Amino acid sequence: MAEGSARARIAALVGRLAPSVPAAEQAEAALALARLCDDDPQNRDGVRECGGIAALVGLLAPGGSAAVQFEAARALMCLTFKNAPNKVSVRECGGVAALVALLAPGGSAAVGEQAAGALANLCGDPKNRECVGACGGIAPLVGLLAPGGPLSLYEEAAKALRSACLQNVQNQDSVRACGGIAPLVGLLAPGGPAAVQEPAAAALANLCTLNALNQDSVRECGGIAALVGLLAPGRSAGAQCQAAGALGNLGSIVNPLNQDSVRACGGVAALVGLLAPGRPAGVQSKAAAALANLCIDSTGIQDSVRACGGVAALVALLAPGSSGPV
Repeated sequence: MAEGSARARIAALVGRLAPSVPAAEQAEAALALARLCDDDPQNRDGVRECGGIAALVGLLAPGGSAAVQFEAARALMCLTFKNAPNKVSVRECGGVAALVALLAPGGSAAVGEQAAGALANLCGDPKNRECVGACGGIAPLVGLLAPGGPLSLYEEAAKALRSACLQNVQNQDSVRACGGIAPLVGLLAPGGPAAVQEPAAAALANLCTLNALNQDSVRECGGIAALVGLLAPGRSAGAQCQAAGALGNLGSIVNPLNQDSVRACGGVAALVGLLAPGRPAGVQSKAAAALANLCIDSTGIQDSVRACGGVAALVALLAPGSSGPV
């Protein structure tokens, strides 16, 4: 679609989001905008420049049609994918608080899923992470992990918690205080889909970054054994990468209990196994970094790495022609 005709199409669709337009037409317009922006960065900018973000945020108001809220939240998720100006614009239009409000208990799970997905993208901006915490968004995101929900809801909630906790100690502590660590660990159970386990492991990784209380909580909830389980052969490279990152972050503060637990669960051998030739460079890098952290001030881990052939595997990564990620 030519740029001029695309802009005219966007402007017309934004006009159909007006309060005077019937709800069914608003939902159709929001869906059309989502589709236009799904894989077109220029259209994402175009919607913002046509005033579409404020209009979409307005459709999230309490008491509105669930169908309209669903499509508006989905459109905002598409608009904020890898688009920093749109993330700022949504916040400035009050969209973070409006999306958090859609997560309230008793609301539509389908709407909550789209709202969580939008918040996951929005939290790529540090100020939006702060805003989610200030708006009380952590507790309802944790609430989305309650048993009985669809896997797609768990996926989006885990992604949102992962993003909200990135380099944000207040949100990390809030997840623990709200009881969010145990359900995230629960998502790592054997047999679960990689689409859910990858963001859950990533959320645990961010929760454990230089946060001793969260590191202890992950161990107490059985998280170390669950993360080691994700390193097993046959698991997705994404899950292995995120689990190795989480285990590495568990070692970001010297903690003998966590170090001993990783070794007792077979984590050292599993991490060394990820260094094997032919493994994806990203997986090798995360595994090597995890071993580096876990070895700090722990002769037990150091001895285990050597006994499992880890020293030779690490040296091999430095050889000319190796993928050499570390």
